[in-house]
Amino acid sequence: MVPRYSRPEMVQIWSPETKFRIWFEIEAHACDALADLGVIPKESAKTIWEKAGNVEFDVDRIDEIERETKHDVIAFLTHLAEIVGDDARFIHQGMTSSDVLDTCFNVQLTRAADMLLEGLDKLLAVLKTRAMEHKNTVCIGRSHGIHAEPVTFGLKMAEAYAEFERCKKRLEFAREEISTCAISGAVGTFANIDPQIEAHVAEKMGLIPEPVSTQVIPRDRHAMFFASLGVIASSIERLATEVRHLQRTEVLEVEEFFSKGQKGSSAMPHKRNPVLSENLTGLARMVRAYAMPAMENVALWHERDISHSSVERMIGPDATITLDFALARLTGLMEKLVIYPDNMMRNLNQFRGLVHSQRVLLALTQAGVSREDSYRLVQRNAMRVWEEGKDFLEELLADDEVVKALGEKEIREKFDLGYHTKHVDTIFARVFG
Repeated sequence: MVPRYSRPEMVQIWSPETKFRIWFEIEAHACDALADLGVIPKESAKTIWEKAGNVEFDVDRIDEIERETKHDVIAFLTHLAEIVGDDARFIHQGMTSSDVLDTCFNVQLTRAADMLLEGLDKLLAVLKTRAMEHKNTVCIGRSHGIHAEPVTFGLKMAEAYAEFERCKKRLEFAREEISTCAISGAVGTFANIDPQIEAHVAEKMGLIPEPVSTQVIPRDRHAMFFASLGVIASSIERLATEVRHLQRTEVLEVEEFFSKGQKGSSAMPHKRNPVLSENLTGLARMVRAYAMPAMENVALWHERDISHSSVERMIGPDATITLDFALARLTGLMEKLVIYPDNMMRNLNQFRGLVHSQRVLLALTQAGVSREDSYRLVQRNAMRVWEEGKDFLEELLADDEVVKALGEKEIREKFDLGYHTKHVDTIFARVFG
């Protein structure tokens, strides 16, 4: 976790203080259930809540104990016993460390997912606003980086909206997938703890019982979760890359907001660089990188090993904190993005009508010219635009074969920009309802 790319609300989920509070709640809720079953005295369960329920656990003390025990859960339980006293002997009855660790980890992941879903909602709201604002702002579409046919900037935003709406649905599913609890004891057989304890703890912690745990919650759930984060990061990078390309000096159809007092370069005072979208590209690479070790964590030995533990201590906070920051940054970037419609129209007309080549091609085929000959006629006029700077409409009107097949009026009709935007409303209805 790098403070530069972190927001405090998400960082708090992964703080030692939050982790130990969740650990305590898991243990204390288990004690309540044990007391209801008559396994431990009800007064002892009550005392555990009274003495430690509002205590701020001493992280330094727990770390001190762990240096000796070399075991984090035992270190916490020892510190908890210092607070609770004699009744602490009833804590952790029939449980194993993974019951605490895995259930806590999933609580943290579900809380992180809730925050990420909130971030996606904010981004979607901004993208919808920009889409509606520029629904009919015509610009050139590009394939292979080369001018293709006209689109609108609103369609670009609608496309991004639809993509992030899919991201939200995937994350909602991933959140459901990860929201399980395991309080099943050593090797997951419930030999020393009743399944009712797990059900009680799950309900209290906002989870559902894991159908079958092997002492650990199966890591295919976590692989799915982190893979979903990686896909969201890829969608962030795709939109950020679009901004970067459109801000290039020779394009300049959009531009990141450049605030008063901002500096673009230490050497060149004129520079206004797309630093936010470049930053997002880098952050996306990191979030995607965390997905692979999560997938490698699936194949643990037998009922458990701890090869996954060190991985998850890193990727849990790092992936969610980084993605949370990236979503907030992208939302701010798109909300303040400066749009240049005049530059869009200038770029669209840069090659003097070439964007209408397909319409002429199709018109020729419909007029009875073979597709091969139609392509030849259009391309020979188009190449003069590319190579000699000619005007495409003028070249077509000077081409006897084209005029013979279509006539001057129909040729001119094929240069109507409105033709390319006539179904924008249909697409918007599909995306926004």
